Amino acid sequence: MLVKKYQSEITSIYNPTDGVYTLELSSQKPFKYVPGTFLHLALDEYDPSSAWPESRCFSIQTCPEKANIKITYAVKGRFTQRMEKELSVGKQVWLKLPFGDLFTQEHDKNRTVFIAGGTGITPFLSLFTDESFAKYTNPHLYTGFRNRALHFYQTELNKAKEINPTLQTTVFYQDIDGVINIERIYNSHPDAGAFFISGPPAMIKLFKSFLLSKGVSEDRVKTDDWE
Repeated sequence: MLVKKYQSEITSIYNPTDGVYTLELSSQKPFKYVPGTFLHLALDEYDPSSAWPESRCFSIQTCPEKANIKITYAVKGRFTQRMEKELSVGKQVWLKLPFGDLFTQEHDKNRTVFIAGGTGITPFLSLFTDESFAKYTNPHLYTGFRNRALHFYQTELNKAKEINPTLQTTVFYQDIDGVINIERIYNSHPDAGAFFISGPPAMIKLFKSFLLSKGVSEDRVKTDDWE
């Protein structure tokens, strides 16, 4: 799919807890992308006669049928600190998309396991809320958050359940349940068609290494590790 640049407007900002924000963005021309892709967001003005300005990658949280795009970010480094300080409803930013092939890679849609840490759930939501998710048989989502305040995705998960009633979801809250246990997940799904992993880079690396050590073939382990 051709990468395009979009001048976009912030239409809403949701701040469910300190340091975490969900942005909704609109554009005069329709966004074109597929589930599981990501975008580059630039805060500074883009001049077509110059280079693309400094930007950061964010997973697209919405399905392609939506007119607007949502992304969720946690304030961690200098760029996201700028976002927290400078962005407000009505602010103009520049987006470049789509990038990535998370779900367009060939994979088995039977007994697929999705594992997400924190905001790593967002690329999965772009699939789960898309009608194509109905093609998956008995998928299972394992998702982990530091605490309950960071799980504000239930509306999307309810929509996913409407599209695919066979979806099962297991949520880990670190302050109550501890971290996501990859060994327990593998033992419950040794015959999973595919494992999708999204979250902090260290988690992705650790979980992928574990699955490969158990003999899971590399083509059955898909990671959202563009960072």
